[in-house]
Amino acid sequence: MKKQRKIDKKRRRQAKTDYRKRLVLLKSKSPRVVIRKTNRYIILQIIESKHAKDNVLYSVNTKELLKLGWSEEKKGSLKSISASYLGGLLLGKKAKKLKERVILDTGLIPNTKGSRVYAAVKGLADSGIEIKYNEKIMPSEDRIQGKHIDLDITPIIDKIGAEVKTEEKSNKPKDTKVKK
Repeated sequence: MKKQRKIDKKRRRQAKTDYRKRLVLLKSKSPRVVIRKTNRYIILQIIESKHAKDNVLYSVNTKELLKLGWSEEKKGSLKSISASYLGGLLLGKKAKKLKERVILDTGLIPNTKGSRVYAAVKGLADSGIEIKYNEKIMPSEDRIQGKHIDLDITPIIDKIGAEVKTEEKSNKPKDTKVKK
């Protein structure tokens, strides 16, 4: 009688899911930031899982940066470190109402110091979303600002920041005086 070999699950064979990592993330019961790279863009999502069913709460694609002033000439760099940072900033702007701390889910993307994944995490943290990270693994400020590809992202940051500030003003209570 031949020894039978255990067959992995289909999504593991297709190199799409790491089930051990997914189980650890699901057990934490915290919303998670999912960062995925495609050939042209970076997709960022905040996902909540209940009973192993994923529900997307907020989603951003770096393609949205074209509407905010990203140069058409630099359209091919929508998966750069700068675009990733701005995508994180934009996702943080959309998820302002989220009060819980989020955890990072990179899937099968390897952890590399200074990568696009950590640029997106830096953008999320700068927008006010609570996420745990180490400052040593973040990309340098020059790379985030786009100096390595001759790109100036400050106007886009100002547009995103202006939208965030106007939303914060409209959400503040009018009368905050305390009577003694």
